[in-house]
Amino acid sequence: MSVPRWVLRWACLLCLWPVALGSSTHLPASRKRNKDVFLGENTRTTHGGRIDFKMKKSDSTKSLLIKSEQLLRIEDHDFAMRPGFGGSAIPVGIDVQVESIDSISEVNMDFTMTLYLRHYWQDDRLAFPSSSNKSRTFDARLVKKIWVPDVFFVHSKRSFIHDTTMENIMLRVYPDGNILYSVRVTVTALCSMDFSSFPLDTQNCSLELESYAYNENDLMLYWKNGNDSLRTDEIVLSQFFIEDFQPSYGLAFYSSTGWYNRLYINFILRRHIFFFMLQTYFPTMLMVMLSWVSFWIDRRAVPARVSLGITTVLTMSTIITGVSASMPQVSYVKAVDIYLWASFLFVFLSVIEYAAVNYFTTVEEMRKLKRGTPTTYNTNQAMAFDGCFHDEIDLTPFPELPTTPTTDREVPARNSSSGAEPPPTEGTRLWRRKSVRHNLKFIMSNSYMIDSYSRIIFPVTYLLFNIIYWCMYS
Repeated sequence: MSVPRWVLRWACLLCLWPVALGSSTHLPASRKRNKDVFLGENTRTTHGGRIDFKMKKSDSTKSLLIKSEQLLRIEDHDFAMRPGFGGSAIPVGIDVQVESIDSISEVNMDFTMTLYLRHYWQDDRLAFPSSSNKSRTFDARLVKKIWVPDVFFVHSKRSFIHDTTMENIMLRVYPDGNILYSVRVTVTALCSMDFSSFPLDTQNCSLELESYAYNENDLMLYWKNGNDSLRTDEIVLSQFFIEDFQPSYGLAFYSSTGWYNRLYINFILRRHIFFFMLQTYFPTMLMVMLSWVSFWIDRRAVPARVSLGITTVLTMSTIITGVSASMPQVSYVKAVDIYLWASFLFVFLSVIEYAAVNYFTTVEEMRKLKRGTPTTYNTNQAMAFDGCFHDEIDLTPFPELPTTPTTDREVPARNSSSGAEPPPTEGTRLWRRKSVRHNLKFIMSNSYMIDSYSRIIFPVTYLLFNIIYWCMYS
């Protein structure tokens, strides 16, 4: 009985030996793989493939067991109330960096600006213990759970916070409770512009910041670093040159809620004149000078002078309409309006000048016909003057009027008297001043002199107008 038991025991050991051997060979490899995976997540290898445990850096998000809300004790406080409620006003510093001025509209009287708006304040409720004294940075998700200043833009028409690819909001909390809150915002605000000197004008615009709910007893806005709180990038505009950026401070009063702190971002815009010189002033000058060409055209060339005058008048009307369409409908006169309408007056007077010349020429021709002096023209001359073709032109004088007995009589002198004055002695010359009526009759009888005078009077007057205009508005 003892021999079979011994045999069975050895038989069982022989059967179990391969199983135990296989499990022992697979176990170390499995443990090694698990160890490699674990070390691969927390360390990095050197050039030789070995693991450098000295350069191993722990991930704070994995080792930190406390959430941000628990670290900052957000659930323990009521953040609907401002810090230090019931005490003195909380100071909130403002720092602005202007990224760009996107557009300036004269028609809508507004401007669009993109800027970085940064707020600085202290909230002891968010203080947390830290051995390294390092700040913690959060995004917009934590901003909605704490108190932040309710700063808004006064006189703004539209504004939005950029959200590509995420909302451009940063919240940085320091261990002592100091907070930096930064947003990237684009705002379109009103700018009250004065176009009295347009386009030689300079505009003063400002962007105003103010707390919406907290007056000066609860919140005090101030520039964080004084004049250095406003920084700008290199801004280039198409129609304006930015002369100055300057921050300022003031107070605003509302009858129902009281006094509020208000911060101003002031900037001065000076308009570039070269664009308007090319588009408005130079074409206007050329049209006025073109209207003077008619003074050198024969006064009997009616089609040429009339068409030239009408063309310049219509062109000036088009220029005035185009400038007015691109400007706001203001109730006062602008500098460009003065120049355009004065130039239009010069063009209009050149047309009126020819109307007067043509009339006086016709009256002079009629007088010559009455006097019996015939005036004949050939066919080519007549066609050049009135634009019509004539087969034959023969202008005969009017028949002489019959003379009456009174025409042959000698009319006695009105000042004749018994004591007639003696004739002037030989060697003396009498000067008699001619009346205005006599000079007018002389010009009417010599209508060509009107064109001669206009060639000098019109250019000199227009030159004098330009000198006064540019000295006044430049």
